[in-house]
Amino acid sequence: MTKLITQDKVVGVIGEVASRRSLAAGPVCQKYQVPMVSPASTNERVTEIGDYIFRVCFIDPFQGEVLAKFAFNDLKARKAAVLKDIQQDYSVGLTDSIVKHFTALGGQALDPVSYSSGDSDFRAILTQVRSQKPDVIFVTGYYPEAAIIARQARELGMKLPLLGGDGWVGQALENGREALANSYISNHYSADNPDPVVQTFVKSYRAKFGKEPDSIAALGYDAAKVLAEAMTSAGSTDGPKVRDALAKADVPGVTGRLKMNPKRNVDKPAVIQEVTFVNGAVKFVYKATINPD
Repeated sequence: MTKLITQDKVVGVIGEVASRRSLAAGPVCQKYQVPMVSPASTNERVTEIGDYIFRVCFIDPFQGEVLAKFAFNDLKARKAAVLKDIQQDYSVGLTDSIVKHFTALGGQALDPVSYSSGDSDFRAILTQVRSQKPDVIFVTGYYPEAAIIARQARELGMKLPLLGGDGWVGQALENGREALANSYISNHYSADNPDPVVQTFVKSYRAKFGKEPDSIAALGYDAAKVLAEAMTSAGSTDGPKVRDALAKADVPGVTGRLKMNPKRNVDKPAVIQEVTFVNGAVKFVYKATINPD
């Protein structure tokens, strides 16, 4: 990041996606007063780095609340197991939020069970979880491990719902195949939303790339849009002027209204999607919209 700013002379940064990378890059952008807009870093500490750091996604505490509400209210779950990736700030933060909100609703959250990124055999911890007879399992890590966990859980006869966050979105999730049935995620947008802004984006994306845009594509578009419009509004690429324009941003985005609050986050709803595997591909089907309180 230092090279990009000091040698390549970038005037704005879109990224990072993973929260831990944004937490590393953000302080550099803040130091040099270069505005940074993260598409998908949901850890709440990211924008706490400083006043040049923004994002267009919701944050983990809200995502955890969304998942807890859906499990408790829609799936009628009363006992929940949680699997967390202890190597990922994203997973740890999402776990904490889920446990807090599920418990507040009156549910019982079992002690989280830990694993690490890159693990490939989850049978021992899944067998442990199975003995506790939860109603649902929250899998708070990323898509490579989520796919394996889903497959091995089903191999062990565990048919209960699996729930995850937006970290499940990624091509490697397809490795879960039919085992993904009865799984749900919280996400930033749904491609089957009839909103004209969404449908125009989906049509254009399909025409250019020949496939359906996922949430990362939509968030990346929104991050670029809000940064470009801030530069236009500022009439300049000067860092402080663009920062001030970003702080006042209020533009329609694919994932919702892109209006920055005082903490440089956007307040917008999340969607719950059911995960399916159809014709050799993962599909996300809209189930519900959950609004901020």
